[in-house]
Amino acid sequence: MILTVLLGLMAAALIGVGFMAQQHAAYTEPLGEILQVRLLLHLMRKRLWLFGIGTMAGGQVLGALALQRAGVAQVEPLLATNLIFALAVSAVVYQEWLGRAEWLGAVLVSGGVAAFLASARPHGGRVPPPLSMTWIAVVAVLAVTAGLVVVALHTGIKTRAMLLAAAAGVLYGLQDALTRGSLLTLEHGVQALAASWPPYALPVVAVVGILLNQSAFDAAPLRISLPAATAAEPITGIVLGVAIFREHLRVDVHALAGAVGGLVALVAGIVILGRSPFLAKSDSGRPGEEGR
Repeated sequence: MILTVLLGLMAAALIGVGFMAQQHAAYTEPLGEILQVRLLLHLMRKRLWLFGIGTMAGGQVLGALALQRAGVAQVEPLLATNLIFALAVSAVVYQEWLGRAEWLGAVLVSGGVAAFLASARPHGGRVPPPLSMTWIAVVAVLAVTAGLVVVALHTGIKTRAMLLAAAAGVLYGLQDALTRGSLLTLEHGVQALAASWPPYALPVVAVVGILLNQSAFDAAPLRISLPAATAAEPITGIVLGVAIFREHLRVDVHALAGAVGGLVALVAGIVILGRSPFLAKSDSGRPGEEGR
């Protein structure tokens, strides 16, 4: 358990730093490139963005190691702390002290994670057969993602950024579930993994998630784009962990109250951290900012 927590927190730290670097690079791209493949092609020429992607990839590897040891419902809340690490890095970069709001948000996020894990005590889980009806949850997640994107295309730029980030967060939660499924299948051998479909769907989901996230980063600064993704990923992952892998959560009255309270505190903390002026610094002095 301790090693799983450490791996999850280290993964969150790398992912948070990676998100910051990606947004600083993506925000300078033209708004016309939102949801366009050429946005990724242009970003691939920027060292800062490549650093951000590499750092996030390192976080994903650590997250996979955590998912190898524990279920999605146990690891996802840990990954949601990436916003805390992003703010901590911002404070170091700008050489400023975090304010009361940032500390309150950090306490709510970390306390919410602790409350959920202590109350729900997620455990167990097994990989379902490749054609099991439980995988229908993947279709539901894809439908939610598509719905968020469609609505985003008909809204203002800030709302569009939040909705695209939320869609990316939903896909990141699905990505974690597919990673967990692939790792569980691998325990039965390489042939079993090759005969299943999740490992083939995983890179497609990852690339689409990156495109949605970079489009959100292009549209608005971190204070608008990142919190939505950070909140959507753990909720999606927890739901998929229970629906697909049959991971067990305590559901008695006290445990349910603690788990729900923990998730509410987690989301509230994410919202508070998202309003931090440290995340607003990235939108100062950007070219074409008057059109945003």
